[in-house]
Amino acid sequence: MQVVVLGAGIIGVSTAWHLLQRGHAVTVVDRQPDAALETSFANAAQISVSYCEPWANREAPLKALKWMFSPTSPLLFRPQIDPAQWRWGLQFLGQCNDAAFERNVAQLVALGSYSHAALKAVVADTGIDYHRLERGIAHYYTDAKSFEGAAGAAAVMQKFGVQRKVISREELLKIEPALNAFADRIVGGTYTPSDESGDARVFTQQLAALCAQRGAQMLYGHDIERIEVAGGAAQQVRVRDRSSGMARGLKADAYVVACGSYTAPLLQQVGVKVPIYPGKGYSATLPLLQPERAPHVSMIDDQLKIAMSRLGNQLRVAGTIELGGFDLSLDTPLAKKRCEMLVRRIEQVFPGVADTRTPEEGGNPQFWTGLRPATPTNIPLIGRTPLAKLWINAGHGTLGWTHGAGSGKALAELICGEQPDMRFGFVGIGTPGRSRAVQRATSLHGKSSAQQI
Repeated sequence: MQVVVLGAGIIGVSTAWHLLQRGHAVTVVDRQPDAALETSFANAAQISVSYCEPWANREAPLKALKWMFSPTSPLLFRPQIDPAQWRWGLQFLGQCNDAAFERNVAQLVALGSYSHAALKAVVADTGIDYHRLERGIAHYYTDAKSFEGAAGAAAVMQKFGVQRKVISREELLKIEPALNAFADRIVGGTYTPSDESGDARVFTQQLAALCAQRGAQMLYGHDIERIEVAGGAAQQVRVRDRSSGMARGLKADAYVVACGSYTAPLLQQVGVKVPIYPGKGYSATLPLLQPERAPHVSMIDDQLKIAMSRLGNQLRVAGTIELGGFDLSLDTPLAKKRCEMLVRRIEQVFPGVADTRTPEEGGNPQFWTGLRPATPTNIPLIGRTPLAKLWINAGHGTLGWTHGAGSGKALAELICGEQPDMRFGFVGIGTPGRSRAVQRATSLHGKSSAQQI
């Protein structure tokens, strides 16, 4: 079988790899000159099965309303004259209840566990080195009231087989002594030893190189102009070489759309509507000044809802969600404030450990922003579209790195007519044994018309 994969982020490259493993011919198309140069480039670096939680919960609407007036809030809704944004927002509100939260967690954890196993298998098979640290993830709290809710959150994860446990400040400091300088602010935490961290860009680029070695055609620097459809089926994809300007059509037996946030407008061209909206996230990567004092355990800061991970001799801090369209600017006053907030927190938590100086002061912080492709449930869309031969693997939100390897493996299995071994609501696919609750959890992705997922 010949398969064309659109998008060379962690999702697209993982899909290509698993298709190659099953003996198929694969072409990967991406507008960038290499893999993982957009949303997969500089994320929080966490493989966080224990934090596979949807954004939508019963407290989210009030928090989002309050946060609208803070430029550094964890979730910032920036109203646009955009029907897609408001439609997504209404669907999101519909998920802000306890029953929906638990249904959605069940699927996100199922995919997370499956994906973590798939990642470990790929690493074992390939030996890819990507600054991997298997030290778990610690979540620290600086507010006693927030910490009171940690037990309930941990219990939800334990219900689905994730060993996230509540720990005292003293236990947390034994797990990660690098927090000692900030210890007087910490009231407690949670810890999951089975989670890990690593550089998604490095992993994805190395896996893409292995795909090429195994015969995949990697069409970098090619814009995806459109999918051409006839008779209810995808017939070819029109792409254009950015360097030569030459356009051509790619014909295949199957086409996979794994273009992150850009999946929605691409599929809209052929009448397929998907509830994916971009959430702008930020990160800062800072060189270490004192590596011996730097953390090895990846962490989540509860107050600011940001993540911190060590990547070799650098420290990555990432977070915030900004719902305001496809804006990728880093030079606006709002973007600068959000970037400054990340760096300022690193200096507060790990004083003197990383180079937090501004460029004007002689520092070299690497700021980045990317668009996280989010569904209202945070459950990604993996499976068939209503058009024959056209598949989707997108909508992973903040969990693209956590869910990447498993999403690629699962879609490769589906394309081959197999059934992935997990209880997950794949779109356009009948899943034997799924409960009514799981079916309801994926109702946002069910067809309400012939051309809608």
